[in-house]
Amino acid sequence: MPLDHDPIQEGQTYEDYVRVDLDRWVRRLLKKPGLLERTSKVFQTKVNEKLIPKKVQTVITATVKGLVKSVVYGLDFIPKSAPLDDITLQERDQLANKLLLNYKKLAAAEGAGTGMGGFALAMADFPALIAIKMRFLFKLAHVYGFSTQDYQERLFLLYVFQLAFSSQEKRPDLFKVILNWEKKLGSWPAEEGYLQQIDWEQFQQEYRDAIDFRKTLQLIPGLGTVVGAWANYGLMDDLGIVGMNCYRLRIVGGAYFDKGHSTRD
Repeated sequence: MPLDHDPIQEGQTYEDYVRVDLDRWVRRLLKKPGLLERTSKVFQTKVNEKLIPKKVQTVITATVKGLVKSVVYGLDFIPKSAPLDDITLQERDQLANKLLLNYKKLAAAEGAGTGMGGFALAMADFPALIAIKMRFLFKLAHVYGFSTQDYQERLFLLYVFQLAFSSQEKRPDLFKVILNWEKKLGSWPAEEGYLQQIDWEQFQQEYRDAIDFRKTLQLIPGLGTVVGAWANYGLMDDLGIVGMNCYRLRIVGGAYFDKGHSTRD
């Protein structure tokens, strides 16, 4: 099922359509920010720094650090079911869309529930939502036929997570890693060495900035329930689209690019 929901042209295979679909997505993903977007980003960052309490920033940093450790070292998120085999890409996309819809509903319910409880429970929603996102990504990997028993596949999920919630300035470098993943499989550090290379402050700041007003407003009394559900649903959708397209990219062998197009264009 094409993510843009445009009809498949007569005589076009599903895989060819997906490549065209991916091309549109990549161009949107890597589009340079305009003046308005750059100005909004500066304003948003300043407002976030003032509105998001230091206590919340500390929670996010600790949660992200614990999350990465559990993804790299642990087996907590690995689905019990084996990766799906012998099904078509179209069937994988259909299953992935159903999975995403279920997790968007789950995330929205989580946001609404914690939003009713005021500041303390709203803070608790940050780590809960991250855990929901990672469980979704692990299941998504198995839908597309990749085993999360493999450390390097778990590492891939972290790059997908970063790409979904990175700034436009950081996206080209992250996308380049994902685009060339198959070529780099043998060059990643051992599990023990990977965590030492992570800039934790940068990691959490990118995520914190990405959640912007959608989650900040959840901390405001009277808005928590509605905003919590809306924010979580949207953030889950953002991750789902990026995650699905990253796996589609690996399966079909890359998107069609015009000559001269690169991740730095």
